[in-house]
Amino acid sequence: MHKWIRVWSLLLLVCLAPALAAEKGEKPQLEGKTVAAKPFRLDALRGKVVLVLFWSTDCAVCRDKMPELRANVQGWAGKPFELVSVSTDRKLQDALEYEQIVSRLVPLTQRFSQLWTGDAAYRDTFGKPVQLPTTYLLDKTGTVVEKYTGRIPPEAWDKIAEML
Repeated sequence: MHKWIRVWSLLLLVCLAPALAAEKGEKPQLEGKTVAAKPFRLDALRGKVVLVLFWSTDCAVCRDKMPELRANVQGWAGKPFELVSVSTDRKLQDALEYEQIVSRLVPLTQRFSQLWTGDAAYRDTFGKPVQLPTTYLLDKTGTVVEKYTGRIPPEAWDKIAEML
Protein backbone atom coordinates (compact mmCIF):
# COMPACT_ATOMS: atom_id res chain seq x y z
CA MET A 1 0.00 0.00 0.00
CA HIS A 2 2.72 2.48 0.95
CA LYS A 3 4.59 1.70 -2.27
CA TRP A 4 1.56 2.77 -4.34
CA ILE A 5 1.20 5.98 -2.38
CA ARG A 6 4.83 6.84 -3.13
CA VAL A 7 4.37 5.97 -6.82
CA TRP A 8 1.23 8.13 -7.11
CA SER A 9 2.91 10.99 -5.22
CA LEU A 10 5.88 10.86 -7.57
CA LEU A 11 3.62 10.81 -10.65
CA LEU A 12 1.64 13.76 -9.33
CA LEU A 13 4.84 15.71 -8.68
CA VAL A 14 6.16 14.98 -12.19
CA CYS A 15 2.87 16.09 -13.76
CA LEU A 16 2.63 19.27 -11.70
CA ALA A 17 6.31 20.30 -11.89
CA PRO A 18 5.89 22.28 -15.14
CA ALA A 19 2.88 24.05 -13.66
CA LEU A 20 5.01 25.18 -10.71
CA ALA A 21 7.54 26.95 -12.95
CA ALA A 22 7.54 30.74 -13.18
CA GLU A 23 5.47 32.01 -16.10
CA LYS A 24 5.16 35.26 -18.05
CA GLY A 25 3.82 38.09 -15.94
CA GLU A 26 5.08 36.69 -12.63
CA LYS A 27 7.73 38.21 -10.38
CA PRO A 28 9.80 35.24 -9.24
CA GLN A 29 12.01 35.29 -6.18
CA LEU A 30 15.61 34.11 -6.02
CA GLU A 31 18.00 34.41 -3.12
CA GLY A 32 20.96 32.73 -1.54
CA LYS A 33 24.72 32.93 -1.73
CA THR A 34 26.82 33.01 -4.85
CA VAL A 35 29.46 30.31 -5.23
CA ALA A 36 31.87 33.10 -4.21
CA ALA A 37 29.93 33.19 -0.87
CA LYS A 38 28.41 36.63 -1.46
CA PRO A 39 24.75 37.21 -0.50
CA PHE A 40 22.38 37.48 -3.46
CA ARG A 41 18.78 38.66 -3.83
CA LEU A 42 17.14 38.92 -7.24
CA ASP A 43 14.89 41.76 -6.10
CA ALA A 44 18.04 43.86 -5.50
CA LEU A 45 18.42 43.95 -9.30
CA ARG A 46 15.14 45.80 -9.88
CA GLY A 47 15.71 48.57 -12.38
CA LYS A 48 17.80 46.25 -14.55
CA VAL A 49 16.94 43.78 -17.29
CA VAL A 50 17.92 40.37 -15.92
CA LEU A 51 18.58 37.08 -17.65
CA VAL A 52 18.42 34.12 -15.23
CA LEU A 53 20.05 30.98 -16.62
CA PHE A 54 19.51 27.55 -15.07
CA TRP A 55 22.30 25.26 -16.25
CA SER A 56 24.71 22.48 -15.34
CA THR A 57 28.36 21.81 -16.04
CA ASP A 58 27.44 18.41 -17.52
CA CYS A 59 25.08 20.04 -20.08
CA ALA A 60 26.92 20.40 -23.40
CA VAL A 61 24.48 23.00 -24.77
CA CYS A 62 24.89 25.03 -21.58
CA ARG A 63 28.68 25.05 -21.78
CA ASP A 64 28.54 25.83 -25.49
CA LYS A 65 26.48 29.00 -24.84
CA MET A 66 28.83 30.48 -22.24
CA PRO A 67 31.07 32.42 -24.70
CA GLU A 68 27.97 34.05 -26.24
CA LEU A 69 26.60 34.93 -22.81
CA ARG A 70 29.94 36.38 -21.73
CA ALA A 71 30.25 38.44 -24.92
CA ASN A 72 26.83 39.98 -24.29
CA VAL A 73 27.66 40.70 -20.65
CA GLN A 74 30.78 42.53 -21.79
CA GLY A 75 28.95 44.29 -24.63
CA TRP A 76 26.29 45.62 -22.27
CA ALA A 77 28.70 46.75 -19.56
CA GLY A 78 27.48 50.04 -18.14
CA LYS A 79 23.88 49.29 -19.21
CA PRO A 80 21.14 48.21 -16.81
CA PHE A 81 21.65 44.48 -17.53
CA GLU A 82 22.60 41.53 -15.34
CA LEU A 83 23.06 37.88 -16.11
CA VAL A 84 22.63 35.46 -13.23
CA SER A 85 23.46 31.79 -13.60
CA VAL A 86 22.06 29.11 -11.36
CA SER A 87 24.00 25.86 -11.30
CA THR A 88 21.85 22.76 -10.93
CA ASP A 89 24.90 20.53 -10.56
CA ARG A 90 24.42 17.71 -8.07
CA LYS A 91 27.75 18.45 -6.39
CA LEU A 92 28.98 21.86 -5.32
CA GLN A 93 32.49 20.80 -6.28
CA ASP A 94 31.49 20.74 -9.97
CA ALA A 95 30.27 24.34 -9.83
CA LEU A 96 33.35 25.43 -7.85
CA GLU A 97 35.74 23.79 -10.30
CA TYR A 98 34.01 25.59 -13.15
CA GLU A 99 34.31 28.90 -11.28
CA GLN A 100 38.03 28.26 -10.74
CA ILE A 101 38.50 27.85 -14.50
CA VAL A 102 36.49 31.03 -15.11
CA SER A 103 38.58 32.99 -12.60
CA ARG A 104 41.77 32.03 -14.46
CA LEU A 105 40.57 32.41 -18.06
CA VAL A 106 37.70 34.89 -18.26
CA PRO A 107 38.19 38.67 -17.96
CA LEU A 108 36.31 40.39 -15.12
CA THR A 109 34.20 42.29 -17.67
CA GLN A 110 32.70 38.99 -18.84
CA ARG A 111 31.86 37.41 -15.48
CA PHE A 112 28.47 37.12 -13.84
CA SER A 113 26.97 35.89 -10.59
CA GLN A 114 26.48 32.17 -10.10
CA LEU A 115 24.39 30.46 -7.45
CA TRP A 116 24.09 26.75 -6.67
CA THR A 117 20.67 25.19 -6.09
CA GLY A 118 22.06 22.79 -3.49
CA ASP A 119 23.17 25.52 -1.09
CA ALA A 120 21.27 25.61 2.22
CA ALA A 121 20.54 29.35 1.74
CA TYR A 122 19.23 28.91 -1.83
CA ARG A 123 15.54 29.71 -2.40
CA ASP A 124 13.60 30.36 -5.61
CA THR A 125 10.07 30.41 -6.96
CA PHE A 126 11.13 29.61 -10.54
CA GLY A 127 10.53 25.89 -10.03
CA LYS A 128 12.78 23.06 -11.14
CA PRO A 129 13.69 23.33 -14.84
CA VAL A 130 12.36 20.48 -16.96
CA GLN A 131 15.16 20.97 -19.51
CA LEU A 132 18.60 22.56 -19.39
CA PRO A 133 19.38 25.22 -20.15
CA THR A 134 16.26 27.09 -19.12
CA THR A 135 16.49 30.86 -19.22
CA TYR A 136 14.13 33.54 -17.96
CA LEU A 137 14.16 37.13 -19.20
CA LEU A 138 12.94 39.62 -16.61
CA ASP A 139 12.12 43.26 -17.25
CA LYS A 140 13.25 46.13 -15.04
CA THR A 141 10.35 45.50 -12.62
CA GLY A 142 11.43 41.88 -12.09
CA THR A 143 8.56 40.45 -14.16
CA VAL A 144 9.10 37.42 -16.42
CA VAL A 145 8.84 38.58 -20.03
CA GLU A 146 10.06 35.42 -21.78
CA LYS A 147 11.11 31.88 -20.95
CA TYR A 148 13.50 29.97 -23.19
CA THR A 149 14.25 26.25 -23.00
CA GLY A 150 17.27 24.92 -24.80
CA ARG A 151 19.36 27.35 -26.79
CA ILE A 152 18.60 31.04 -26.39
CA PRO A 153 17.20 32.20 -29.75
CA PRO A 154 18.90 35.12 -31.53
CA GLU A 155 15.78 37.26 -31.25
CA ALA A 156 16.14 37.13 -27.45
CA TRP A 157 19.24 39.33 -27.69
CA ASP A 158 17.29 41.82 -29.82
CA LYS A 159 14.52 41.88 -27.23
CA ILE A 160 17.03 42.54 -24.45
CA ALA A 161 18.60 45.36 -26.45
CA GLU A 162 15.15 46.95 -26.91
CA MET A 163 14.44 46.65 -23.17
CA LEU A 164 17.69 48.37 -22.22
